[in-house]
Amino acid sequence: MTASRDKFGRPIVVVTGMGIVTSLGAGKTDNWKKLTAGESGIRTVTRFPIEGLKSTMAGTVDFVTVDPASSTALTERLADIATEEALGQSGIGRMGEFPGPLFLAVAPVEVEWPQRIEVGRAVGKPDFDVNDILSISGGGKFASYHHRFMFGSVAGHLAEKFGTKGSPISLSTACASGATAIQLGVEAIRRGETDAALVVATDGSVNPEALIRFSLLSALSTQNNPPQAASKPFSKNRDGFVMAEGAGTLVLESYQAAVARGAPILGVLVGCSELTDSFHRTRSSPDGKPIIGCVRKALADAGMTTEQIDHINAHGTATPENDKMEYVGISAVFGERAKQIPVSSNKSMIGHTISAAGAVEAIISLLTLEHQRIPPTINYEIPDPAIPFDVVPNHARDARVTAVMSNSFGFGGQNASLILTREPL
Repeated sequence: MTASRDKFGRPIVVVTGMGIVTSLGAGKTDNWKKLTAGESGIRTVTRFPIEGLKSTMAGTVDFVTVDPASSTALTERLADIATEEALGQSGIGRMGEFPGPLFLAVAPVEVEWPQRIEVGRAVGKPDFDVNDILSISGGGKFASYHHRFMFGSVAGHLAEKFGTKGSPISLSTACASGATAIQLGVEAIRRGETDAALVVATDGSVNPEALIRFSLLSALSTQNNPPQAASKPFSKNRDGFVMAEGAGTLVLESYQAAVARGAPILGVLVGCSELTDSFHRTRSSPDGKPIIGCVRKALADAGMTTEQIDHINAHGTATPENDKMEYVGISAVFGERAKQIPVSSNKSMIGHTISAAGAVEAIISLLTLEHQRIPPTINYEIPDPAIPFDVVPNHARDARVTAVMSNSFGFGGQNASLILTREPL
């Protein structure tokens, strides 16, 4: 093993820049201050009418507006803001000339209700496809819809704006998307294909259609008043997650390349894994095997034991089943230590940023390592005796933290785990 390679002989992968946007604000400084103060960014939705909706609150990013208004346009703008912050901190290359590939986690893109209704009226039928849009646009008002609602359009924009190399990769693995994108960047550097990778995860899809769809799955909290108290991870009275928007960007580099250019080293991606099951479109396998296997694979990839993990940044959505299955999985791997290791869920404050969550929470994990302070799980007033985690309740906790496990367990059995440290092992 050399100074630039891990115990398996692979290039060490470090983070040299981070950018974040959530319902709490834009930038690492504002987010960290509010997270550790236990503030909530969840509020009653004002962007569109909420009459008749069962869930009327979300972690919306209302301080960012886009014109024309659409979830895809907001998703793209949030990515811009987070990426500009990350590149500014990293100081890598020149703005507009990133020396590596782009890996983007983004929500599935489709024509949204307002535009769908508009096109349907013009076409004269409720069911239409992209050819209908092109046939009636003639270069007119619908011409932009073909680009805006095409999967890959956000990646194309980011690749052009920031000058990434090669074909950008867009992926959507439900709630694990952000962590999956990070793993792809890590693997590309480990394989020696590049010295740097730009990882972006973004989601601006709080809209009426999304709220209705998740409500039909009985996945959302309906505890609307007060909205700040709706997200209750690991509490006995939890009843669902709260949708949210946000973006997270990480600049990944090989340790050797980062040291050579004198870059700031903010943390190390020492382990990552993913494991998917086909048990159900939304539910977790009741035996917890996919989560158990994912966590074990992350530890093996890092060459670490459970005793070396000081904190778990939990997926912690506050859905009754997901929180229970997360405990089942963690306790199977960590044993009795599952009751002792500090666990926290950022979603209690910022909501569930869906496609962006894995990257947003990885950044919060790195900030935890930097500041040696664990953000709380707010609204934790009634512990669930079936989930005896050491939840960091309601107030931040100072602690010695050398390694964090950040978990993302999504719908459809899309599971991903990351292990981050402050220094190379």
